[in-house]
Amino acid sequence: MTISPPYTCKLSSPSPIVHKYYQSGDLIIAAIIFQVFFLTNEITFQSLPSYDVLDQYLFVTQNYQHTLALAFAVKEINEDSGILPNVSLGFHIATHYTVEITTYHLKMEFLSTKVKFIPNYKCNDQTNTVAFIGGPHISTCLNMAITLCNYKFPQISYGSAPLVNTETAMFVKWMFPEETHQFKAIVHLLLHFGWTWAGLVSLYEEERDRFIQKRLSMFSERGICFDFIECLPQMIYGNAAAEWIENAGKIFKVIMDSTAIAVVLSAEIAGLVPLRVMMYFFNYDNNSKERKDKVWIMTAQMEFTSILMQRPLPIDFLHGALSFAIHSKELNGFQQFMQKRNPNLEKHDGLIRDFWKDAFECSFSRDITDRNAERICTGEEKLETLPNSVFETTMNGHSYSVYNAGYAVAHALKAMLSSKFQGGRKLNERRWKLFLQAPWQLHNFLQQVSFNNSAGEHVSFGPNGELETGFDIFNWVIFPNKSFLKVQIGKIDPQAPPEKLLTISAKEAVWPLMFNQALPLSICNKECPLGHSKIKVEGKLSCCYDCKPCPEGKIADQLDLDDCFPCPEDQYPNKDKDSCLPKHIIYLTYQEPLGISLAVIAVSFSVISAVVLEIFIKHQDTPIVKANNRNLTYSLLAALLLSFLCSLLFIGQPDQVKCLLRQTAFGILFSVALSCILGKTIIVVLAFMATKPGSKMRKWVGKRLAISIVLSCSLTQFCICVVWLTIFPPFPDSDMHSMAEEIVLQCNEGTTTMFYTVLGFLGFLTAVSFTVAFLARNLPDTFNEAKFITFSMLVFCSVWVSFVPTYLSTKGKYMVAVEIFSILASAAGLLGCIFFPKCYIIVLRPNLNKEQLMKK
Repeated sequence: MTISPPYTCKLSSPSPIVHKYYQSGDLIIAAIIFQVFFLTNEITFQSLPSYDVLDQYLFVTQNYQHTLALAFAVKEINEDSGILPNVSLGFHIATHYTVEITTYHLKMEFLSTKVKFIPNYKCNDQTNTVAFIGGPHISTCLNMAITLCNYKFPQISYGSAPLVNTETAMFVKWMFPEETHQFKAIVHLLLHFGWTWAGLVSLYEEERDRFIQKRLSMFSERGICFDFIECLPQMIYGNAAAEWIENAGKIFKVIMDSTAIAVVLSAEIAGLVPLRVMMYFFNYDNNSKERKDKVWIMTAQMEFTSILMQRPLPIDFLHGALSFAIHSKELNGFQQFMQKRNPNLEKHDGLIRDFWKDAFECSFSRDITDRNAERICTGEEKLETLPNSVFETTMNGHSYSVYNAGYAVAHALKAMLSSKFQGGRKLNERRWKLFLQAPWQLHNFLQQVSFNNSAGEHVSFGPNGELETGFDIFNWVIFPNKSFLKVQIGKIDPQAPPEKLLTISAKEAVWPLMFNQALPLSICNKECPLGHSKIKVEGKLSCCYDCKPCPEGKIADQLDLDDCFPCPEDQYPNKDKDSCLPKHIIYLTYQEPLGISLAVIAVSFSVISAVVLEIFIKHQDTPIVKANNRNLTYSLLAALLLSFLCSLLFIGQPDQVKCLLRQTAFGILFSVALSCILGKTIIVVLAFMATKPGSKMRKWVGKRLAISIVLSCSLTQFCICVVWLTIFPPFPDSDMHSMAEEIVLQCNEGTTTMFYTVLGFLGFLTAVSFTVAFLARNLPDTFNEAKFITFSMLVFCSVWVSFVPTYLSTKGKYMVAVEIFSILASAAGLLGCIFFPKCYIIVLRPNLNKEQLMKK
């Protein structure tokens, strides 16, 4: 058996529409509301099938509230003399049988003479239909528009079918916001909970294809991926049920095997009917430990609907579900209106008896032959005793839309009836008849409708005929007795700025039982932990990725970061690379072993230099002191002493004075020392040349030459340092980058060019001194120190040649230590190589000094 309408063979004698609810009035609102499932056997064309199926139907009890909402609206309108005075409003409600032919049938019947079905012709008809309300199926809305737009009839749909044809759309108003708003809301909802890996189930293939073409990019642009996009199989009964079960099993496996926890259910009002069957057949056959739960996200087109045969089926799979609904409010008096319904009293309501039988699972006495076979319907049963899984007494979104649609028609009629025509003439009787024959005149007034309903909510239509309203978000709580509670946890306001589109408070939300009240994670893979970032996986969707540890110098202090980021300059990553720690401030201090050691060595060598100077001054008249220019010797020793002491400028916290003095003092003092050594060497050479007969070199030998050499070399270095201090002076600085965990307080040299210029000039003096001393090393003289100078220059060159690469390869305070060591080592080399042999003779072998002099 399949769900299908009763087909007809003769247009003149169609199958009767048995489910009608008519209330007379001066003006009639016609409504097509889906409320019945018809079950038919396979059609063989051997007999007229239409009359065989009239008793094979199942009532959708939840949708009866839509009918009551329109009846309640008309009742209030007629009781309010301020809306349509002296005009009574009636309605003609009928249900279609889910397929197109009955929708067309109903529309033609509404437009025909009452009782007589004569399409496109009305004779002596007093029904005066002025507008149509239809829904909530998409097919109902579209099919209604296709036919009625030819007659330019005003239509209000409480479904959400988008009309592409603008000529058709101009005659239709929608009690539903623009469809885009709902999908934007779903995007915001998924992102709010961090659900980037989802699934989507639709009811029709056309709807699925439209989503892929028009809506999928909206999700992918925000980083949301869909593991599957499937369609629910259409319900089939009878011989084809086995095929349905097979197809449903395949789809169920895809849904439940997916790692996506959040599943968007984009279906129509009866979408839960096939889903409940699927869940019963497949989910409850498994062991409870193997059962998987999903967080179902239902669109506003859906409501909880079921048929009588599904009432025993469990609904706990909806526990923790989220659903959208058209924003609504409870209406004063509506529940009392419903509670007064009685099938024995409502003679014109052709729906209530079937509703009553299915809702209370009883039969009226005249419908059964064996009174003991079934429970008898008395008509005194109370609707408030029904569980809300059978019938809700609180106003739902669709019923609220139907209620507002009735009021919209009434306010449009009020505006039109009170308007004035050309010449100031009001709507007279002739024009009233013309209006009833051409109700298309109501369109402009319907588009401009703007009113507050009895709940205080504003109702108006947008430029495209859509209702300007928002959505409510509900969280479903399912109880063991198969009743449920929908708790509002948020809302969507399309008129708000994008950042305020979604307002939600989900702290008290419940979730499916398998998650133990923890927020479910709907992601393709586990979140990247702290200290890791995402890495794209080739061939997979963007939501699926691997994790990689952060590189050196970067951290990830949040889960699932796209990329690691560096710490601030004054901080460094911890060991786990998930937070930053403050860097330690370091510099070479007198309190640490390295600083103490270098300071002690510097002071020690300066003391030794002073002792040597004292020895030479004390023995200034001895031959070994006199033989090598005492003044240059004293100057050299003084320069070495100060060179040892200047290394102390490199220890301690850098300040402006230290930064200005330490490199310049080092450069000038070493220039003095090297110029003294150069002077000594040159004088030795000139002295031997002057001893030759007739030599003109004698005039160059003396103090003038020594002073000129020392002054010229020292002044050259001094000028270099002055230029350095004038143009690019050194200054205290903080090096935050060379060391990972420390901030190094140092002196910024201002320019490395001037620093290496100073070293280069020292290298030049060293090279010249070494060359001259090397050439004079073999000159015959008892106290010729050219050999010692040559060796000292070798030591000096070795120290400073190794200094440059060592200095460049070290960082932080160790750079300073390398320079101090180079200063001390080179100065100590000069002191030891040049003066140690002389001191040995002066102090330990004084007799050797005199004997050598006597032999010469």
